[in-house]
Order: sequence, then C-alpha cells, then structure tokens
Amino acid sequence: MTVSIDFDAIDRPHLLALLREAPKAELHIHIEGSLEPELIFELAQRNGVALPYADVDALRAAYAFTNLQSFLDLYYAGASVLMTEDDFDAMAWAYFRRAAHDNVVHCEVFFDPQTHTARGIPIGTVIAGLDRAARRAEAELGLSVRLILCFLRHLSEDDALATLEAALPYRDKFIGDGLDSSEMGHPPEKFERVFARARALGLHAVAHAGEEGPPAYIRAALDVLHAERIDHGVRCVEDPALVARLARERMQLTVCPLSNVKLKVFDQLADHNVPALLADDLCVTINSDDPAYFGGYLNDNFVQLFESLPRLGARDAYALLRNSFEASFVDEEDKSLWIEELDTLFASAQDRSA
Repeated sequence: MTVSIDFDAIDRPHLLALLREAPKAELHIHIEGSLEPELIFELAQRNGVALPYADVDALRAAYAFTNLQSFLDLYYAGASVLMTEDDFDAMAWAYFRRAAHDNVVHCEVFFDPQTHTARGIPIGTVIAGLDRAARRAEAELGLSVRLILCFLRHLSEDDALATLEAALPYRDKFIGDGLDSSEMGHPPEKFERVFARARALGLHAVAHAGEEGPPAYIRAALDVLHAERIDHGVRCVEDPALVARLARERMQLTVCPLSNVKLKVFDQLADHNVPALLADDLCVTINSDDPAYFGGYLNDNFVQLFESLPRLGARDAYALLRNSFEASFVDEEDKSLWIEELDTLFASAQDRSA
C-alpha cells in the first residue's frame, strides 16, 4: 500500500459502491461466453444460421444448467453464429464496453479457436476480429487488453498442437495459452507436450483446474503444465498441503463466484469458499467466466458475492482488487499505477464513510 487505509472506517453502503467504482482487472473471461442472446440472434440472421429457439426469451430460458457439460453444450451451439471477422469483432467489442462500464482497466481474454476451426472458420479470422476489437478498446475506452489462446481439453493433444502451430503467424496478437472445456476425465497431463511447446515460444501458461476436477488436477497443472495461474481452483481446500503450497508460492486463483453457483460447484453464494481462501492467504481474484450465461459481469460478481457474505469486508475487497493487478501479465510499472489508483480510492472512501 502506498497510502494508509483504515479499512474498518469504510461502512457497508460505501463498500458496495466502492466495489463498483474501483479500478480492476479481469483475468478469467471467455469471450465466447460473453455472447448475449440478442447478439446471437442478430448474427444468426446476418449469417443465415438457423437456431433451435424461437426468440431471445426462449434462448435465455434454456440457460438452466445442471453441470459444466450441460452448459458447454449450449455454449458451443451459441458460438455457431460466429462466421466472419466482423462477428468476432462485434462480440468482443460488446464485452469491452461492458467491462469499461464496470471500471475494468485491464482484461486478459480467453478465446477458443478450436470451437470455430472445427466449423471451418480460419483461425486467422478469429484472431483478427478479436484483435481489431481489442485495439479499438485500447484506443477508445482506455482499456488494456491481452488475448490468451485456450485449448479444448475434451479434444486430443494432437489437435491442440495443430491449433497452436496454426496460430503462430499471429503470435504477436496473444500472450499465453490456457486449458478449458470439460474438466473431468481430461487431466492436465494429457496436454504436457503442447504446453511445453507453448512455453518454448515464450507464452504464459494458465489452466482450468479444481472446479469440477479434484485437487490433484491443480497439482498437475502446476507441476506438469507449469501453469502460472490456476483458473478456478476452489477445490484446493480439500488438500491442506496444496493450500499451503499455493499460499507459499503466491499462486493466483481466478475465482468465478456466479459461475460456480450456476454450475452447482456451490449451492448458493452464501456457501462460497472465498472467505476461507482469503483466510488461508491465497491470492484470489474475482472474475465473471462466461457472463452472458451465468447472469453477471464483473461488478455483478463482486457485489453479489459481498451481499451474500457479510463477513467479507473492506480489507477483503481491497485484497481481491489488488490481487487482480498483481496476478496480471503486465509490467510492474502498469501494476503500480493501477494499485496507486486503487489505494487513493480506498483512502478517499474511508473519509466519506467517517
């Protein structure tokens, strides 16, 4: 902290406002998961794609998931409307506008090229459209954007390797590789070679682990894939030795509260283990995952989590927000500037609460 903050002086109403106002980074957002039903129908009409839903309301009504796989089935169906560079641009631009509204100043955006190349969409079309929107967001919204290419773990490692090689002509447009899709039955070890190849290319490594999968998947993501961040990771609490390691190594967990409830990882937000993770001194960040499907963007995740867990206070809010910058893949100068802005805002909030 660059300034002195009396966290106890920040009352509850000011804290909830502060969560909305504060600068923040989002590190776990699937851009295909930000595709709202209205845009799905607009793109479907533009591209002549027939949807098995009568209208926007019918599609929204289908967002009743029982587990990760039931969500993924709908997720991939929604992505079928994305055909052209303009489509990927439109999808990403819609997310960036929402992110800026939530005072996100930096985002590291996942994209799933295999979802699209399997439909015959060239990987260059995907990346060019996302990159165009990212550059516009930086120019018009002042938003810092990085792209992370993710591999679909239900597909083979050979498919992932081919995807990485196909993306190399666009290497300057993404900073890392990740691992997502169906977790159970697809342990991190399955992708050891492709992550080694990406690491040799200088890419950052992140991986989904410990959402539906066991703590052993988190260990494998660290030891086999050399992941620099764990996406989700909430099941680490089942292994105290692993928790101690994550704290010792200051390993970042990109936690997604509304997603966890929607996919039945927790029955309700009041049951979420964010307080326990923070109490164990883990570097937790809050993120929206697939906000169009899970009912909330980043500020929704923050505010609803704090409303549901009154024991989370201003000190916790500050830690979660600061962690988002510390866990980001940007230089220390940018991190310091954002943290200084955060400190100033919290210091002014204590004065307003007094």
